[in-house]
Parts: sequence; structure tokens; C-alpha cells
Amino acid sequence: MGKGGGSSTAGGDGFMRSLQRFDAFPKVNEDFFQRTLSGGVITLVATIVVAVLFVSQLRVFMAVNTDYELSVDSSRGEQMRIHLDVTFPRMPCSVVSLDVMDVSGEQELDVSHDIFKRRLDRRGKPIAAGEKDAVNGNKVDPETVAARRAAEKDKESGNETDAANDDERVAPQKLCGSCYGSEQTPEQCCNTCDEVREAYRLKGWAFSDPDGIEQCAKEGFSENLRLQSDEGCKIYGSLDVNKVAGNFHFAPGKSFQHGNMHVHDLMPFRTKKFDMSHKITKLSFGEAIPGVVNPLDGVKRDMQGDAGMYQYFLKVVPTVFTGASKKSRGAGETSTNQFSVTDHFVSVDAEQGQHLPGVFFFYDLSPIKVNIVERRDSVFGFTTNLCAIVGGVFAVSGILDATVYRGGKALRKKIDLGKQG
Repeated sequence: MGKGGGSSTAGGDGFMRSLQRFDAFPKVNEDFFQRTLSGGVITLVATIVVAVLFVSQLRVFMAVNTDYELSVDSSRGEQMRIHLDVTFPRMPCSVVSLDVMDVSGEQELDVSHDIFKRRLDRRGKPIAAGEKDAVNGNKVDPETVAARRAAEKDKESGNETDAANDDERVAPQKLCGSCYGSEQTPEQCCNTCDEVREAYRLKGWAFSDPDGIEQCAKEGFSENLRLQSDEGCKIYGSLDVNKVAGNFHFAPGKSFQHGNMHVHDLMPFRTKKFDMSHKITKLSFGEAIPGVVNPLDGVKRDMQGDAGMYQYFLKVVPTVFTGASKKSRGAGETSTNQFSVTDHFVSVDAEQGQHLPGVFFFYDLSPIKVNIVERRDSVFGFTTNLCAIVGGVFAVSGILDATVYRGGKALRKKIDLGKQG
């Protein structure tokens, strides 16, 4: 029984010693704990490497990564907003107009808009504050609109006490000027030169003799054109257009439809010099994307006083932007557009009428949509990478330190054996 008990104890001690060999964390005996110069150098280098890698990883964590994905644009029946700011240093605001049309047949009168014109002197300084204009060039007079609304409100309320004052206020509006045969209805009145020009435009007639129109002669239409001949014009604002191919253009004269042709009436200006030199301060299709500069922003074109037609051909790419940076955080998804551009210039003789002087923007939409997604690395990923850096560097340093220590020890042993021999 004693031998049996001894064999059992010996077997248990052998198993424990075998298990002890699997210890991956060997303990260092304090009596044999030793510091070396090579170990100190390796530790210092390892600390510097860890610090450098930590800073690098922190910069990667703080940076915003941008992913680009392509997909088919399946949107239908949407509109897009065009933001524009274009300056014509040698074209008066009374001459230049803005028209919009697309392949679906819709033209400027059917498009929502918010366009302003600002008169500029010869040096490019503003002469007056921007005036809100319709796309077809008719000024919107806020005071007149307010007066008409007040008159309609008083009429509906039936306020008899101010009837006399109402009659005095409404009486001037009862005057009905002639439209010189361009009336759309028998009751139509043209009390201003702009109203006559608009009636002519809707009728498809050329406005050839402004001095023969009583309203224009009274307002000094021809004299105003002469006085403003050295002025420039800044046109800015936004247009809402259908999300189909189309164009918008700046050109002299009031436009009208003659059959299937889009025509601009240049006869009232009695000149063939239409210098459409321009500077595009801003042109974008939709909201701006942080870090993306539109290719036409800041572009200048000088026609050196000659009449010409400048054409820009734009390829508009629908874009969905999802922001994660400080500048765009909180905005969520933004549906906008990017575009590429090519341009072409044609000299024009306004008297021959082969080409219309102006600045034309022809845009077409790409069927491919770009999804731009900004993202940041997670805190958990940053922590994992940091632990991997620290552990990896010190693990490699430990291997290197052990190799140097053992190599140095073996070398010293050989040297000692050589001295003894």
C-alpha cells in the first residue's frame, strides 16, 4: 500500500510539473532581476514609437473619412434650385434679361423664381439697391401691390365711412391706357411702358418704335437707355426648374415666342454692340457641399467690346451628401447636384440676326447619382487600435531585448573562453 501511495503522489507531481511548463507568464526571481543598458535604449525607442503611433492614430480618429458610392438616379417629378450671381460690367439692367426653358416645353413664365437686378456704375460700384424682377423683366412694385391689396380689403369689408377717400385712391387706377392693338382682352389696360412692352411680347410683336408709344415717351424710355448705356448690371438670386434638360440664358431685349422660335426684340436699342462680358461669382445647382468648389465660381470672360454668344454646356450629376464633420453636422442628408462644364464662344452680328448675343447655360442631367457619406471611426475602434499598438510595440521590444541580451551574453562567454585558452 505504501508503494501504491508513493506512485500516486509521484504521478500527481509529474502532472503539475507538466502543467507548469504551459505558463505563458514566467515570473522573474527578484534575486536575478537585472537591468541592462541595451534594455534601457530599447525601452526608450519603444516609448517614442508608441507616442508617434498614438499621435498618428489620434489624427486618423479625429479626421473625417469620405466614401463615394454610385447608384442610378430613380427620382421623378422633382425640381432643382439654381443659385446664380452673374455680373455684366457693360450691359445695363434695363437691357439684359433672363429666360428659362426646358425640353418639356415649359418656359420662364411657368417657372418659380426669385431674381434681383442691381445697377452698377462704370467702375462696378452699386448705384442702387437690388430690385426684384420677374424673369421676363417686369418690375414688381411692392407699394403698388400693397395699395391694391388694401383697396380690395376695404372693398370687401364694405367700409362706407371712407368711401370718398377710397374713390380718390382708386380713381387714378381707373385710367386705362392703350396697348396699341396688342390687348389680349378688350378690358386690358397698358398704363406704363413696361405693360405695353409685355403686351407686345405676349402678342409676339416687335417693340420697334418706343418714341411712338405715349407711355414710353412720357417715362423717357429712349432717354433712360441712353443715360444707362455706360452702366453694368449684377443679376443674382435663384431659380426653381424642372429636373430635366434645359437652359437659361442672359440676353439683351425682351423675349417673345414667334411660332416655334424663341425671339429677343433688339430693335428698341438701335445698336449692334452688345458686350456680354461677364463674371460668374456663383453658380450652383442646389445647396453647397463643404469642400466642393463649383467649376464656374469666379470665372471671368471679356469680349473686348464685341457682340458675342458665350455658351456653357453643363453636365449635372445628382448628389446626396451625408455630413459628419462640424461644418455639416446636424444637416442630415442633403440632396444637391454637382456639375462639369465645357464652353464655346461665337462672334455675333446683331444686325444679321443669325445668332443671339448673350450668355447661355445648357444643362443636362446624368442618370447616375453620387452618394457622398462622411464618417468617423468609432471610439471602440480607436481603443482597439491603440491597445494593439502598445501591445505590439512592447512585445516586439521584448523579443528584441531578449535577443540582444542573449547574444551579448553568448559573445561574452566566447570571449572569456578565448582568454582562458
